[in-house]
Amino acid sequence: MKKTILITGGAGFIGSHVVRLFVQKYPDYKIVNLDTLTYAGNLENLKDIENETNYTFVKADITNGEEMYQLFEKYNFDSVIHLAAESHVDRSIADPNAFIQTNVMGTANLLNAARKNWDGKYDGKLFYHVSTDEVYGSLGSTGFFLETTPYDPQSPYSASKAASDHLVRAYGNTYHLPFVITNCSNNYGPNQFPEKLIPLFINNIKTNKSLPVYGDGKYTRDWLYVVDHARAIDMVYHKGKQGETYNIGGFNEWQNIELIKLLCIKMDEMLGREAGESEKLITYIKDRPGHDRRYAIDANKIKNELGWEPSVTFEEGLTKTIDWYLTNDLWLKHVTSGDYQKYYSNQYIHN
Repeated sequence: MKKTILITGGAGFIGSHVVRLFVQKYPDYKIVNLDTLTYAGNLENLKDIENETNYTFVKADITNGEEMYQLFEKYNFDSVIHLAAESHVDRSIADPNAFIQTNVMGTANLLNAARKNWDGKYDGKLFYHVSTDEVYGSLGSTGFFLETTPYDPQSPYSASKAASDHLVRAYGNTYHLPFVITNCSNNYGPNQFPEKLIPLFINNIKTNKSLPVYGDGKYTRDWLYVVDHARAIDMVYHKGKQGETYNIGGFNEWQNIELIKLLCIKMDEMLGREAGESEKLITYIKDRPGHDRRYAIDANKIKNELGWEPSVTFEEGLTKTIDWYLTNDLWLKHVTSGDYQKYYSNQYIHN
């Protein structure tokens, strides 16, 4: 069945992998990639598919409600896969209003545009909202986040994502707008903007800069290879039950400090350095406010109901990721210039 799908935030890290998968896997679909190209949106992420006949890029901002209405009128989207978001916790602490504007109001604008354009004719329509495990708050040393776990967001970022989740469900309940929501764990892989832990530290190890570790480094996260996340989104989009939530996790918990040490070992091997050389770069810095201690997702629902599970181990995915960054030096140079350097200095050097 031919479809026209709007993918928001499609020039970003996760979004670009989703766009690529849909463009290449479904030649009969028309994929419209909407991105406002802020610091984390980069069309270089999609150079390999930019000339495909079933792909269109639109530079637009989801915070502009009228612009969203016009796009729906122009393209008559069958579906929305909504990934566009401000997503970095540290930035949300420094500027919470930007997160509220994009993540809450931007989502509301898309919901309103979809509702108006679809006008109650919902057959074949879907609003797919991509969210985060951080809406559930922080775990102790045991237990896992389930789809039924009560929300308890602890940062402006996670609060803004929780608000957007609630809005999507409210539109489903009030207006019968067809939707699905997925909440994913920490992603890693190619094309990730180097404010996030793994690409940041790959770049710093390569350039012999310090590796800034918050607090005692014993914060625990579940890690998911981004290509596997894109596969999960594909599966939920096509087979997921409307009105349901699916948690997407890697079955893969690591304390930050242990992950960093593994990264150092692999980087030493791949750069031909003496064993233990990169680990000397580790520097402990002041903890950030409201730092959640542990996230861990139970992804058995999507595994049991839809048959999805990660395709690579963490060690395999980490090796692929390091190799990509080491062989895409020009991409890294482009995204780490200008504004990023200023942000990095403010966040880590003067911490």
